[in-house]
Amino acid sequence: MNDFGNETSVKEFEERFLHHADELKWLYCELYRDNTDAYDRLVCLLRRAYEARPEALKELDRRRASDPGWYKGHSLVGMLMYVNAFAGTLRGVQEKLSYLEECNVNYLHLMPLLESPAGRSDGGYAVSDFRKVQPELGTMSDLAELSRACHDRGISLCLDFVMNHTSEDHAWARRARKGEKEYQDRYFFFDSWDLPAEYEKTVPQVFPSTAPGNFTWCEEAGKVVMTTFYPYQWDLNYRNPVVFNEMVENMLFLCNRGVDILRLDAVPYIWKELGTNCRNLPQVHTLVRMMRMVCEIVCPGTLLLGEVVMEPSKVVPYFGTLEKPECHMLYNVTTMATTWHTVAAKDVRLLKHQLSQVFDLPREYVFLNYLRCHDDIGWGLDYEYLGQFGMEEVPHKKYLNDYFTGKWPGSPACGELYNDDPRLGDARLCGTTASLCGIESAQERCCAPALAKAVRLDIMLHAYMFTLSGIPVLYSGDEIAQKNDNSYHADPLKCEDSRWLHRGRLNWSNAEKRSDAASVEGQIFIALNALEKIRTEHRVFDSAADVWLPETGNNGILAIGRYHRGEKLLAYFNFSDSDTVVDLPEAGWYRNLLHPESCCTGRMNLLAGDFLWLIRET
Repeated sequence: MNDFGNETSVKEFEERFLHHADELKWLYCELYRDNTDAYDRLVCLLRRAYEARPEALKELDRRRASDPGWYKGHSLVGMLMYVNAFAGTLRGVQEKLSYLEECNVNYLHLMPLLESPAGRSDGGYAVSDFRKVQPELGTMSDLAELSRACHDRGISLCLDFVMNHTSEDHAWARRARKGEKEYQDRYFFFDSWDLPAEYEKTVPQVFPSTAPGNFTWCEEAGKVVMTTFYPYQWDLNYRNPVVFNEMVENMLFLCNRGVDILRLDAVPYIWKELGTNCRNLPQVHTLVRMMRMVCEIVCPGTLLLGEVVMEPSKVVPYFGTLEKPECHMLYNVTTMATTWHTVAAKDVRLLKHQLSQVFDLPREYVFLNYLRCHDDIGWGLDYEYLGQFGMEEVPHKKYLNDYFTGKWPGSPACGELYNDDPRLGDARLCGTTASLCGIESAQERCCAPALAKAVRLDIMLHAYMFTLSGIPVLYSGDEIAQKNDNSYHADPLKCEDSRWLHRGRLNWSNAEKRSDAASVEGQIFIALNALEKIRTEHRVFDSAADVWLPETGNNGILAIGRYHRGEKLLAYFNFSDSDTVVDLPEAGWYRNLLHPESCCTGRMNLLAGDFLWLIRET
């Protein structure tokens, strides 16, 4: 028996539980109307989950609990990928871990891989069984083995936890369709369209073009069911404590397979209330707070990542408070869209406006920063702010979409639209970083100057992402400038969803070129490798650093300043189409981090689409 025997483990659980017991019971009973029987069942399942947790994971919990800020700082670099696109199976991913280490990746996010029906899964977000892996990807044993291998290499594993809904093929949904009231009560079933019609008066539609409405008629049950996203995704009813308890048990099951970070999918939607927009309701925060406490009791080494795709004012509350935290991390969602707006507009004013809001937040807040992900880019920009510069919403959205689909004269981008609504100009954008930067079109035209400019822009955008506080996350393939995959047009299961444009399989033949500085793949890979190592080595990139926006006097130039423990960084990014000169704000010598032998003072040349990382040690 190890040092933490049965008696010690019982004590460990009891101490953690007692630390949260009063608040957990109070929140639970307030939400579920003093249903103490349901609360007692929750406590029992927490104890069972703790007892079932492998000792190696318990030891990892203890190490992380002794250093609660282990995920902060500047040491983590993430990568987001589809298992089948990267290496076919979970075992294939395990065999490629050395490649991820070459990429300096120590935070691995695997896209949805739990069992879901083919053609009705929304990319895996319609889960039919939370305890099974999609068969073609492997098994739960493979997932646990991959987790162990990742931990041996210092890599943390992130997995999506789809908590707002299940697939219509889930066991609960199948029993609900057959008329079992116990299971219908786990969803939102209605005998007629009367109440759904009332909901529709205040609840926005998520996909008005491809999945209009928030409800679907279930022929087998003879009733209407709530389906906020797609007709095959049935919304769970968290007013029912059975739903919360059993979803928590599913969550802990995944944690006990070695998942380190749980991405809470569509978390703002999980509580529904008639007469509201069913978004960001107070009860959502109660549920997330309880999930945070559950993890701190059973598996305190596990992090919660909230997927909140909304404006900053709606995002920040999901951190909770310092005394009663909710999510450990959130996505820096609107910054991604604003960054691509800046690429097209050649104007950094909106980006500066938004970054200033992020920089003013407490340093304890950890954001994930990214250029591209599995999803589309939506233009939910601050048009009230842009209006003062003559950028009106509908024509500006059209300009952005025309620019990134290559329709705008002189645009090098190759993207496609998603959910296009010409009336409102609300189309979203798809495409890989490389293709949106112009690498694809430059190679097709065999234009060396255009290719050099596109590669420079690609590297600059990554450098900008690495300059921000938080965790930078690469989208698999971006490290080798992977271009769009147009083959999805010929796949009947994918052709209606243009997001598959940037979800193609990793081209391992191109990956073999990653050390060849004469190839585009090598230029990008070598550059990102250098940036990642610099970021890890210099304390000025720590999340505890002071961060500000120096004035440049040029709307095409973004400047970011960072200071931490004697190191000062000035970073300049040229989003304009013109080469320029930047004036350094202070006298003294600055060292170029990419060319350590080079020192400068006063003024520096900066090519279009290029950047500078200048450090001054004080």
